[in-house]
Amino acid sequence: MSDTSLATLTHNGLWKNNPALVQLLGLCPLLAVTGSVVNALGLAVATLFVLVVSNTCVSLIRNVTSETIRLPAFVMIIAAAVTTIELLMQAYAYELYQILGIFLPLITTNCIILGRADGFARKHALPAAIYDGFIMGVGFGLVLILLGALRELLGTGGLFANMDLLFGDTASSWQIVLFADYQPLLVAILPPGAFIITGVLIAVKNSIDGRIAAARARHAAAPTVGSKRVRVTGTIS
Repeated sequence: MSDTSLATLTHNGLWKNNPALVQLLGLCPLLAVTGSVVNALGLAVATLFVLVVSNTCVSLIRNVTSETIRLPAFVMIIAAAVTTIELLMQAYAYELYQILGIFLPLITTNCIILGRADGFARKHALPAAIYDGFIMGVGFGLVLILLGALRELLGTGGLFANMDLLFGDTASSWQIVLFADYQPLLVAILPPGAFIITGVLIAVKNSIDGRIAAARARHAAAPTVGSKRVRVTGTIS
């Protein structure tokens, strides 16, 4: 199977080489702004946009960029994409832009972005580079949203608070209160909670991988059961 097939890229981005759970890249924003679903979703959308744009541009110029200016050129492309998403969020989601604060411009130095640009996009054609940026962004975003949902649920007893910051006034009624008399677990929405829950997610993934590997090993070691052919020589009367 080609390393640029859709199945391989999808498996790598969502599971095998997930940026957050396997490569452990981008942990600073991952841990800092995932106190709620809306914060996590806002950062996920911004990161996805920058990944797709930077991978697209890097793949387009990969054959005309010399080694001496390769990395500076990539950083300039990433910075331009980050500036674009910052301006869009200022225009359409200003309050969320303020909440994300410094972590939005810091996407420029996010190791995920530069890693995919230098490690994949500059070596592959445009379709594969675009899809790699998209699926890596989706994989990172799913972990962000899951972490934000768990922290918000444990910390407040509800989900989807302040979704109007991203989707407008129509989303003001999306909040779900799962536990009416819930005693907030404040550590979940504080930095220690982010480390603990992230560690649990990594442990769960590693456990699943271990079970899958063990099942494959047992299957490979099992004797093959099937019919046997018997060779008959001589004359049968």
